[in-house]
Amino acid sequence: MLLITFKTTNMKTFIYRSLLCFSMLLLTTASAGYANDKVDWKKVKALVYTKNGKGYVHDNIPSAVSCVQKLGQRYGFKVDVSDDPSVFTEGNLKQYTLLIFPSTNNDVFDTDGQRLVFRRYVEAGGGFVGIHSVMGTERNWRWFKMMMGGTFAWHAKFQNYTVRVIDSDHPSAQGLPKSWVRNDECYFMKELYPGIHTILAHDFSTLQPDEKIKTFSAPFTDLYPAAWYQRFDGGHVWITALGHDKKDYQDPVFVQHIMQGLQFVASQVKKTDFAKAYADSRDAPVRY
Repeated sequence: MLLITFKTTNMKTFIYRSLLCFSMLLLTTASAGYANDKVDWKKVKALVYTKNGKGYVHDNIPSAVSCVQKLGQRYGFKVDVSDDPSVFTEGNLKQYTLLIFPSTNNDVFDTDGQRLVFRRYVEAGGGFVGIHSVMGTERNWRWFKMMMGGTFAWHAKFQNYTVRVIDSDHPSAQGLPKSWVRNDECYFMKELYPGIHTILAHDFSTLQPDEKIKTFSAPFTDLYPAAWYQRFDGGHVWITALGHDKKDYQDPVFVQHIMQGLQFVASQVKKTDFAKAYADSRDAPVRY
């Protein structure tokens, strides 16, 4: 009888790779109920923007950047990384299918001119993906908060709790556990914008008791958005509030969630056309 043995580290690698292969197999069929999901990855180019304003900076950002870069290598899309707000010019942004803000926080632009270019990129039909603390970005810019679906109010402490899939047909939810038990932070928002469509939700009943939950969860009672999307002001937006732990970006299930979010946005963006952009200032009234 042939006996095969593995060292512990090799077994962990084998299990990780097996799970990753299974996740990516699910990714190829993750589009039930949603049209135009196919993506020619060779034509996709993403900008990962990592600048943070004054205040707390997450240590997960390098891990998130590395995660996206590895996905780019695997699927064949191009990835640029920058923390320099001078990249926000129309001439530069028109090359990108989507912009990715991983755990950005506070003011990430130096000028209102840069903010206007970002807004016009969205109006031109561009894509935006935000991860974890992104909802704490540009807290004094009303248009940005509308695009996000709200702005940061408070989060419960890092803990083990359950995230539930409430839109099982959405591509970015495919293959995820219906009740996803994970260690993370449950984020709450204020100034909620009604245009978002929730995909995943935090389950309050699984959080450690805290009186602040009732205060900050209004108008929700049992579940609170954890991942969502919207078509806003001409652009395509996908946000996940998950991903606090830098180890998440090596977890095959979470990486699958991120990749499927990228795929969903990339599938919606056809071509950015700045001729469609109308704003002449960062705070120009939104044309609904």
